[in-house]
Amino acid sequence: MLPTRRLLCTASLSLALVATAAAAAPAAYFPPRGDWARADPAAVGLDAARLAEAVAYAQAHENPAPRDQALALAQTFGKAEPYFGGQIGPTRERAAVNGLVIRRGKVVAEWGDTRRVDMSHSITKTFLSTVVGLAWQQGLIRSTDDRVADAMPPGVDLFTSPKNAPITWEHLLRQTSDWQGTLWGKPDWADRPVGKTPEDWPNRPVYEPGAHYKYNDVRVNVLALAALQVWRRPLPEVLREQVMDPIGASSRWRWHGYDNSWVELDGQRMQSVSGGGHWGGGMFIDAWDLARFGYLHLRDGQWAGRQILSPDWLAKARTPGPANAEYGYCNWFLNTGRKALPSTPERSVTFRGNGQNILYIDPDNDLVVVVRWIDNGPALDAFLGKVVAAVKS
Repeated sequence: MLPTRRLLCTASLSLALVATAAAAAPAAYFPPRGDWARADPAAVGLDAARLAEAVAYAQAHENPAPRDQALALAQTFGKAEPYFGGQIGPTRERAAVNGLVIRRGKVVAEWGDTRRVDMSHSITKTFLSTVVGLAWQQGLIRSTDDRVADAMPPGVDLFTSPKNAPITWEHLLRQTSDWQGTLWGKPDWADRPVGKTPEDWPNRPVYEPGAHYKYNDVRVNVLALAALQVWRRPLPEVLREQVMDPIGASSRWRWHGYDNSWVELDGQRMQSVSGGGHWGGGMFIDAWDLARFGYLHLRDGQWAGRQILSPDWLAKARTPGPANAEYGYCNWFLNTGRKALPSTPERSVTFRGNGQNILYIDPDNDLVVVVRWIDNGPALDAFLGKVVAAVKS
């Protein structure tokens, strides 16, 4: 047994070492509004030549689909369009491939027109789940396991049918609700219809809520409308006030809904925004504001000493769902088993949109990467693998 004096000396030395280490660790950098510090790659532990190789690879692998997003969407999802109407939200022509790499908080690479405000397609879903998370943090949603029907006011019939009544917030967030119905003129089966012929599509397989994962923009739009009913305020207003302004984002981003997605709440006309760009609309944003949003998540929801997003919420969002081990909350694509992105760490997360729009968050390597309009298929993993390979320390 050690003498008391020796125990005290050992404890004092341990505390001193902890204090010294804390003092030596540099505070995380948070970029002020309208600016972001840059660094030479070598200064933040990157191999400059390998990083340049990664950027050159991205530049050489632009998505060959039309830059006109109305045309690109028609080519991607167009087989069902003639049967239920076409686009009902805004689109625009996109920029060429562009992006940013941020290491230890500093910008180390930029290419293309990163100031271009473009559609982000399904990255919009992550902004939507964030606004739902804020409602959960503030007690507007008691539990994600609660039935959504219980939070709806009289007259909102989204969840009154026996099929839809058991749906919880958790089901909607994980895209396992199997919600059945029509919203804004789009039936649930219209997004990625199942079946060989148009006659088969309305007769899709039916599942219990929580049993089956299906990526489906109609059901995500149901989540957006349900969240609007809870907040009783336009969701872009909530996002701007509670997230985007505090992290220093620009005032140029816009979150659109559809021409026909207007409702009246408390005597005020409000637009229910969309959770993606399938029929137009969604989040229109530049690479810099996407990078700030990603950096907020890299720093576990904290920005310059202020906890904006609850760590408990972020832990829920990045937990694999029982029906899909590679998907958390919408739109958290997980790298479980390194199946999706073999060249990156398992803890890495991507927020993904059609086109491709990619926001990559890598806590193991202290990296945030935005890459927009890169080709589909293996190009994404190859590019991100080259960025990760540039990490020296």
